[in-house]
Amino acid sequence: METTEKIVESYCRYVKGWFTIPNIKCSGQYEIDLLALDSSSNTSIKRYHVECGVSISGAYSKLTGKEFSQERLKKRVERAGQRRTIGYFIQRKFGPKEVLSELEKYGFKRGNYTKVIVTWGWTAEAKEEADREDIILWDFRDILKKIAESCHGKKTYFTDDTLRTIQLFVRAG
Repeated sequence: METTEKIVESYCRYVKGWFTIPNIKCSGQYEIDLLALDSSSNTSIKRYHVECGVSISGAYSKLTGKEFSQERLKKRVERAGQRRTIGYFIQRKFGPKEVLSELEKYGFKRGNYTKVIVTWGWTAEAKEEADREDIILWDFRDILKKIAESCHGKKTYFTDDTLRTIQLFVRAG
């Protein structure tokens, strides 16, 4: 599990209070980054399929609405740019039948869950396409701030290494 994925899981679990299941392997070398369940409502459980695509590289930090191509994804020099398109997430992370089949094993069926992409900002075109596809975008920087705010002034000892590190960083500052 990548560090950014662990931070997002910590955010969902400790700040939002959701149940989480990280790193679910699917057939065909696909993987689901995170499933989350919000049981805070007395009437229903809200389900989330969360995928992380965080890059701080200047040219590739923002999620874009540029065209996604399976062929360009195979080319080493174009791979990073392709992974920063919303089309990549739609076609490779949310859409494959292998992913949808695995989601069904956990009670996630078309229409009963929310798709979320965590990224380091996005372009207006990416936001428009996300809205059309009913995908919510979360900015990773906001997640870090919300975790820091939730740790501020608390003396709770977190056994989660990621959250504990952020808590110590906040306390040191």
